[in-house]
Amino acid sequence: MSVVLLEKKDEGIPVQIPVQQSRLDRFKKGFKRTWPLHVLILPAFILTILFHYVPMLGLVIAFQDYKPWLGFFKSEWVGLTHFRNLFMFEDSVNVIWNTLIISVLKISFGVSVPVVFALLLNEVRNIGLKRSIQTLVYLPHFLSWVILGGILIDVLSINGGLVNRVITSLFGIDPIFFLGTGNWFRTTLVVSDIWKEFGFSAIVYLAAIAGINPSLYEAAEVDGATRWKQILHITIPGMLPIIVVVGTLQLGNILNAGFDQVFNLYNPLVYREGDIIDTFVYRNALLEGNFSFATAIGLFKSVISFGMVVYSYRLAYKYANYRVW
Repeated sequence: MSVVLLEKKDEGIPVQIPVQQSRLDRFKKGFKRTWPLHVLILPAFILTILFHYVPMLGLVIAFQDYKPWLGFFKSEWVGLTHFRNLFMFEDSVNVIWNTLIISVLKISFGVSVPVVFALLLNEVRNIGLKRSIQTLVYLPHFLSWVILGGILIDVLSINGGLVNRVITSLFGIDPIFFLGTGNWFRTTLVVSDIWKEFGFSAIVYLAAIAGINPSLYEAAEVDGATRWKQILHITIPGMLPIIVVVGTLQLGNILNAGFDQVFNLYNPLVYREGDIIDTFVYRNALLEGNFSFATAIGLFKSVISFGMVVYSYRLAYKYANYRVW
């Protein structure tokens, strides 16, 4: 809405008469003010289009018997055949279950362990010791699974690995094949993932604790509340909204069990218990050349993940009043 000054013909008195601006005029005015910001994000926008949206055209091969030498336009259309095969083949069904089991375990412990660690670290009164602990537990987050995978393979080796040497010397039992036995492999995946990420994940919970009003602790102390009572009735309720937000948003990763980690640790001995959707797609597409079937599996995963992301945001808004837009 803009205002112009006009004069009445009879009296010559200037009066203010509102004149409605068109949407185009408002857009031009706003764009003149913000065009540097648009130019700033233009490279990122172009890269996103090129590497995220243009490749989505390749999803058409999920509905074809795709042959690379025939291309998109000459390959035979098979409709939903590959999606039906997805639920008919034992290997693909087993992979879906593996992904769900591993991801649910990671999400459950990936939320609870950082919360407990943040509560314990908050009770450390020595600032130097507190910062040292924080630095040590943050460090693994910044190491790639290529490096950590090599370390774990050596440490957990059945032939002279540090962990097995300690187990055999203390308990007198046979060495455990952590990376070659199905159930042990799943346990190794979950424990190593939690070890890598719990320190960095605790940052958000430490921030939530720092935002709690100190006068609440002072009032509780005056009333004779112990440290445990203060944690139970002040700290945890103060952290609860962010715990709900993080937990619900993690539902969007229900079919992401960690490709980098599994790819660097698994082997044919643990395919039945440790193979996940992403590694299964990798082997079928790039190693075996089943491009159409692998694309159908990837599309199935993407659709389910998208639905879970939308649902998790609705839950976060409903129970924690959290919203992105």
